[in-house]
Amino acid sequence: MAENLVNPGPGGRRVYVALGDSFTEGVGDYNPRLPNGVRGWADRVAEKLAKAEPGWEYANLAIRSKRLRHVIAEQLQPALAMEPTLVTLYAGGNDILDFGTDVDALMKDYETLVATLAASGATVVLFTGFDVKVSALLEPLKRRNAIYNQRVREVAARYEAVLVDYWCFDAFHDPRMWDTDRLHMSKAGHRYLAGRVLDQLGVPHKITPKEWDPPARQGLLDWERRQRRWVHDWVLPLFGRKLRGVTLGDQLSPRWPDPIRVPRKGLKKLVRG
Repeated sequence: MAENLVNPGPGGRRVYVALGDSFTEGVGDYNPRLPNGVRGWADRVAEKLAKAEPGWEYANLAIRSKRLRHVIAEQLQPALAMEPTLVTLYAGGNDILDFGTDVDALMKDYETLVATLAASGATVVLFTGFDVKVSALLEPLKRRNAIYNQRVREVAARYEAVLVDYWCFDAFHDPRMWDTDRLHMSKAGHRYLAGRVLDQLGVPHKITPKEWDPPARQGLLDWERRQRRWVHDWVLPLFGRKLRGVTLGDQLSPRWPDPIRVPRKGLKKLVRG
């Protein structure tokens, strides 16, 4: 366990603000009782922070499908107004999936965003992106992802941010760590990532990797059937939304838009009626 890197602000304030897209909103870790119907790794991190040191407040401004420009325009100033002591940021993954993205321009904007967050005095946590091997259809994006990851590592070092090098986590080679769309983590994936974030911050927790039997071998016919279903259910709708210029997050609001005091028994305590 690393040394605890999360220092309180003036007066002992502890405020965690999560920024980004579906990765941080919690898509794949479904829970109908929580806002937007998901939980996610950031909620889990907030709960463990509060368990280790009562008094933590938490806001999650992330919304699925948001591009980096949306995070800057819609989430940055509200986050700074909360005077956070801890900020997590993952943004740019959706831009990489877009046709014609200028990766150099994207990463310049990313660095400007990180510099602004770091100047606030908060501990900033950044993430590389995982090299998801879902299909040859997405292989042309591999080079973009590699450039993105290298630049994130450089930016993290330059601004003394905490780096969660998601790309290196071998556990995510198991398909059971992914949702049925193969692009978002499953509940097990979100839980595992929460543990790795807490490790990097030096926060005690009891999250342990899920123990599974080896994946069952697939026959060729079963593999083809699964591929057809995945293309029909996820790939074609994804490209259809891109062509129409709409996203799954267009009608959604942030899950936790204002800092809330995290109960010792967890965030689900706040929504039980």
